[in-house]
Amino acid sequence: MKNCWSLVIGLMLIMLLAMASARPSARQCKTERGLALGACKSVMYGRQPSSSCCKRIRVSHVECICPVLTPSVVALIDINSFVKLIGGCGRRFPHNFKCGSKSLRLTIP
Repeated sequence: MKNCWSLVIGLMLIMLLAMASARPSARQCKTERGLALGACKSVMYGRQPSSSCCKRIRVSHVECICPVLTPSVVALIDINSFVKLIGGCGRRFPHNFKCGSKSLRLTIP
């Protein structure tokens, strides 16, 4: 009986991990982008990111953010400042990570 409960608990943990790693839906992505814009609005005015902005940067799914970084959007932002903002908030990406229309060449300490 003890082995049966261990198996049930193990299967539940596997299911929870699978659900946590699932890709977000289009609706979730739209909500996530709205939350990120709201939390980081002050950055657009040249201010340092707030703690809520940095938290949002760390928890946002790249699958939600990268598709909206089209060439026309990238032309409006300073990509180097964008990369520094991400790194300054503790978000890490692999070297030569491709996001939107740019390859973000991030150096990881």
